[in-house]
Amino acid sequence: MPYYRRVGEIPHKRHTAFRKPDGGLYAEELMGVEGFSADSALLYHRGLPTAIVDAVAVEEDRGSLTPNHPLKPRAFKTQDLKFGGDTDAVTDRRRLFGNADVTIGFVTATAPSPLYRNAAGDELFYVQGGSATVETIYGSLEVGDGDYLVIPTSCTYRVLPHGEVGLFVLEARGHIGPPKRYLSAKGQFLEHSPYCERDVRGPSEPLLADGEDVEVLVRHRAGLTRYTYATHPFDVVGWDGCLYPWAFNIDDFEPITGRVHQPPPVHQTFEGPNFVVCSFCPRKVDYHADSIPVPYNHANVDSDELMFYVRGNYEARKGSGIGVGSLSLHPSGFTHGPQPGAAEASIGAEFFDETAVMVDTFAPLDLGEAADASEDPGYAWTWSRRGPKG
Repeated sequence: MPYYRRVGEIPHKRHTAFRKPDGGLYAEELMGVEGFSADSALLYHRGLPTAIVDAVAVEEDRGSLTPNHPLKPRAFKTQDLKFGGDTDAVTDRRRLFGNADVTIGFVTATAPSPLYRNAAGDELFYVQGGSATVETIYGSLEVGDGDYLVIPTSCTYRVLPHGEVGLFVLEARGHIGPPKRYLSAKGQFLEHSPYCERDVRGPSEPLLADGEDVEVLVRHRAGLTRYTYATHPFDVVGWDGCLYPWAFNIDDFEPITGRVHQPPPVHQTFEGPNFVVCSFCPRKVDYHADSIPVPYNHANVDSDELMFYVRGNYEARKGSGIGVGSLSLHPSGFTHGPQPGAAEASIGAEFFDETAVMVDTFAPLDLGEAADASEDPGYAWTWSRRGPKG
């Protein structure tokens, strides 16, 4: 994260003796990325963060990924996905799409998740309805409708839904953060950034949890392992640094507009390894006298474009069966654009009331089991308004 934060009790100098009331040492832990050459945080535990008493391999079957073949635009409805009664935000995620860089899933969670740590990369949540408390090794965060939440690699956490919460989840093979062009050389958000430090929320106090023989499910590059720790990992009394989970709401993203249609990079919100995430928010639209506010036809020759429609009415897709909770996938190799009649209908519009989260990946997205279960088979033919003969 681009700015320094200090929570709880920490010693005056790092890597010095910091003693408990009984005279023993707190255990210092460095959480750092890219070796010792990028962001980090120092956490101080009451117990040893290294003390495991068991490690067990866990089998997992997320189903296979299949290529988008024959290549065509596709649409899906997360609102049609079925989840059981006690569904948690970790083990019950259903995989929609994936490639070597990112796995994209969805879950409607109603039950507490296990303690979990993704050691393969950062995770990004978008909250599509409902709310939850996300407890982490750094402290807790309250999230609700429209919140993004970035959970850094190897951050132990669990999700406690308040009733039912919908989560659109990206699991990266690497790190997710603000686009570098929004940040100064020293990490401050610049004036042209559509959001800034004032919009960002981080944990504000430690959890100070107690417990013995506590299980933590860990995702790593070889699969899943369940560790049993001698003491609770949420026993941190304080921490400081620039690496921690953080949230901000999509309504705090300030849209960039112009006299004519602005390209997707003005909506960029995050960047990850070989993908970007954009936020399309309610906004005043193009104000040239002859402007066409909806997007022009375009071929993203180097990327697949995945759009998740989360609120309002998306002007370019009217009449295509796309609604709140729907996803559209427009792959590299297919020229896509507004539905028939949308360009003409948009002329003279002054405001678009639409909210969407877009993920552009620079490697093709394969389809997971949840995509197969929620696809609208007629979407590809909505531009021509007729399908294959026979």
